Amino acid sequence: QVQLVESGGGLVQAGTSLRLSCAASGRTFSPYIMGWFRQPPGKEREFVAAIDWRAGSTEYTDSVKGRFTISRDNAKNTMYLQMNSLKPEDTAVYYCAVHVGGSYYVAANYHYWGQGTQVTVSS
Repeated sequence: QVQLVESGGGLVQAGTSLRLSCAASGRTFSPYIMGWFRQPPGKEREFVAAIDWRAGSTEYTDSVKGRFTISRDNAKNTMYLQMNSLKPEDTAVYYCAVHVGGSYYVAANYHYWGQGTQVTVSS
């Protein structure tokens, strides 16, 4: 069993930065791909970014390219999401999860979701 805990959210002004963390624990933790999703108020959960845990290759949704950076620290079993130039439309609960197969843009293809961390960006 894998447990994921997100942290780092908060209330910030537009144009500023936040770094989210996703700490993983469990008997064995060796994912292939992990991802960040977000769920804006009243909307569906949407893909933000994914990272190949071993190779370090990354993928982003278009709306965050150039502003967000996903990374991981294998030794700490921790994934990060550095969010720069935040916009009010980035307001959402952010979740991390482990990809288990299929398209990594689809939330249903992820397991072991964390509890989420709230990010609120004021204009």
